[in-house]
Amino acid sequence: MRALVFLLCLTCLTAALGGRDPREANDFQNLFSLEGKPKGWVVTEWNKLETPAAKGTSWEVKQGILRPSSKRGTWLVSEKEYADFILELEVKLEALGNSGVALRAPMKGDPAFDGLEFQIADFRYNTKAKDSELTGGLYRAIAPSKQVYKPEEWNLVRIDLRGSKMKAWLNGEFIQDIDLSTFDKKVKRHDGADAPPIKDRPKKGHIGFQHLSRDSSPVLYRNVRIRELP
Repeated sequence: MRALVFLLCLTCLTAALGGRDPREANDFQNLFSLEGKPKGWVVTEWNKLETPAAKGTSWEVKQGILRPSSKRGTWLVSEKEYADFILELEVKLEALGNSGVALRAPMKGDPAFDGLEFQIADFRYNTKAKDSELTGGLYRAIAPSKQVYKPEEWNLVRIDLRGSKMKAWLNGEFIQDIDLSTFDKKVKRHDGADAPPIKDRPKKGHIGFQHLSRDSSPVLYRNVRIRELP
């Protein structure tokens, strides 16, 4: 009986934490624990990861918050590659903010089309956006099950990526539960050319954080941490 009560309590707590099992707390690595420019990361152009960003463009951690310099159109990309992992973070954008989280991206091309991009933006950035182009979608490919993004507030994101299976939570709400291997339709790039279908995207690659706000307003991240899975 006690074991059952414990499991029920744990299930409720896990749901309240956005799918996070409280017993995992010590297994996560904080990715931006040090102040200043992050080490082990590179800053690139937003649509060509092989191209370094313009001189003077940077991302920096100040008082525990990761933010880019004002120039629009960059990614902060990990030098390390990741395959299966749980990624947690908090993100906040202003009215015309646009960001995204790159997952398993190769160090070339556009993560939205050559890897995976977990989109972060609302209708104010793009009034004609499709559901897959709003927060929680895999950009232009897979829409979230619901929209629970809180404009101009801190939003809690949890992404669980294991093989072809991906689950995601936003602000404690379950918004993605998908098998990537079943998505075989090609996706259109910004220039109209075909990008590989989701099922053919890399199974291992870099993670990254995007700054593409229309008015160059800040993109803010905090409490970014990862748990690598075997």
